[in-house]
Amino acid sequence: MCIEDLALLHIRGLGSRGAYHLIEHFGDAESIYRASLHQLTSDAGLRPDIAEQIVAKVGFREAEEEIKYCRHHAICALAATDDDYPTPLAEAQDRPHVLFVMGNVEALSMSCLSMVGTREASPSGIHVEGLSAHISNLCIVSGLAYGIDSACHRAALAHDVPTVAVVASTLPEVTPTPHENLAKEIINKGGAIVSELHSHSKQNGRLFLARNRIIAGLSMGTVVVESPASGGSLATAEIADSYGRTVMAVPGRLTDSNSFGSNNLIRSGKARLILTAEDIIEDLGWTPSSRTKVEEEKDDNIADLSPIERTIMEAFDNATTLDWGALISATKLSMGELSMVVMDLELKGLIRCLPGQRFERI
Repeated sequence: MCIEDLALLHIRGLGSRGAYHLIEHFGDAESIYRASLHQLTSDAGLRPDIAEQIVAKVGFREAEEEIKYCRHHAICALAATDDDYPTPLAEAQDRPHVLFVMGNVEALSMSCLSMVGTREASPSGIHVEGLSAHISNLCIVSGLAYGIDSACHRAALAHDVPTVAVVASTLPEVTPTPHENLAKEIINKGGAIVSELHSHSKQNGRLFLARNRIIAGLSMGTVVVESPASGGSLATAEIADSYGRTVMAVPGRLTDSNSFGSNNLIRSGKARLILTAEDIIEDLGWTPSSRTKVEEEKDDNIADLSPIERTIMEAFDNATTLDWGALISATKLSMGELSMVVMDLELKGLIRCLPGQRFERI
């Protein structure tokens, strides 16, 4: 990172694609600012008004202020030409020339999986978000929004998986404000908060759509957990597809409006249907060095089962779901005794409760 990288952010009319074009042509920001007006306009094809700003060293004063601001708030600024800039995102022509990061910069260079979905998440959607948190050596990327996004971050944290939140706000502030504590926990547990907005940025509604390209670009795959017929998660999926990344979706009930968008992605062939963490590994072509965390945790938990707990788990061998009556019939326990055993199995992550007082094996 050099001061010229930050100065480029203040060139009016340049934008992300313009910065990408100039870096491709000149190699780095320092060389851009050393170029003559003729080199910028005739050789690089830059508009005269933009080239004149560069020749006049526009942006240096703001860049110096930005450096002080970042130091004061413990923000790391990464230029697209820096070694620590995430490689998948660097390949996008509309990448942010500079990323502002709080927390663990190395998390951005892990094998990342983006997970997005509706802000109006259903209980089943909140359950599904945890499937990716069981893949070893993975970082979960999402947008810190209400609903599926925040559920994905929390599921990752619960399983000691690093997670990255991409926000449409100037750091150190995050949006939405009620998720400030979640952002702090993400940082404290080895993750990061990322924004492309410098301290002089003016907030506007278009920033959220721009933020989605970063979510898509950081990862080799994007999973849509729940989405209505339109919304930001579908935009993220579309961007991911335009980058040549794998798009996946979790199917939902046909009558569930929160699943219209994700179901349509699958129906149209734009997304691969996934049901398990293993599906994600297969679709992304990953070769994990070890079994998934969920497999290891389940084996540990199953080894510790009591005889009555084993009886309950074996009852699921012949049925997809079971209700209280079926469990009582299988175990011969009273309702009070059975409730305690079922609760223990839920805490061990082996079964979960569904609407209608039914249970399924995880």
